[in-house]
Amino acid sequence: MQRYGVIDNKRKREIVLLRGRGCVYKKCAFCDYYLDSSKDDKANFEINKDTLDKVSGIYGDLEVINSGSVFELDDATLDYIDKVCREKGIRTLHFEAHYLYRHTIPQLRERFKDFDLKLKLGLETFDYHLREEVLRKGIAENNAKEISRGFDEVNLLFGLSGQSAESMQNDIQLALENFERVCVNIMCDNTTSVKPDKKVIREFMQVIYPAYIQNERVDMLINNTDFGVGD
Repeated sequence: MQRYGVIDNKRKREIVLLRGRGCVYKKCAFCDYYLDSSKDDKANFEINKDTLDKVSGIYGDLEVINSGSVFELDDATLDYIDKVCREKGIRTLHFEAHYLYRHTIPQLRERFKDFDLKLKLGLETFDYHLREEVLRKGIAENNAKEISRGFDEVNLLFGLSGQSAESMQNDIQLALENFERVCVNIMCDNTTSVKPDKKVIREFMQVIYPAYIQNERVDMLINNTDFGVGD
């Protein structure tokens, strides 16, 4: 498992893939990332400390992901993130969180108040039927502005049956209107029953990719390891 990487384009930053206690939701039909987890806080911290020790502060910007939400990291790891960021001159810090944690975000912002904290939401799509009936994300809200409340950035998931160039375009536009940054992920084959739709992916590559690849606010991951972390 590659747990440290450097993103050298668009918003340049370092990125670390840490290990937490595991996603508390675990109902998303398309996701098996929660397998990278352990209930052993001590073992997690050992892995996380080794990973965070690789951070250099080269861009003053660090993204922290953990196959779940930041709230599933142990306290020792959170304290060490704070320590490393101060020592390495990190000014901007990115975390991810599921929508169910939205009411806990203010406490996290207070804990890391000395940094420019960015919270990323795994939304996947604004299409309510696809998101809730197929992907089972657990986000009952349908209003884009309300969904974005408390969050700064958003993940979208493309390459799924039922999507089209028009629907993907709509998702990106709504994301740009309601969030500072957008990360587009293409569905990759995994252990779940949700599989990539090759026709939709071709349409994405022909229509959507050329239109947004130069947009500084839009990251695009064709493979889920394109940020340099993962397996």
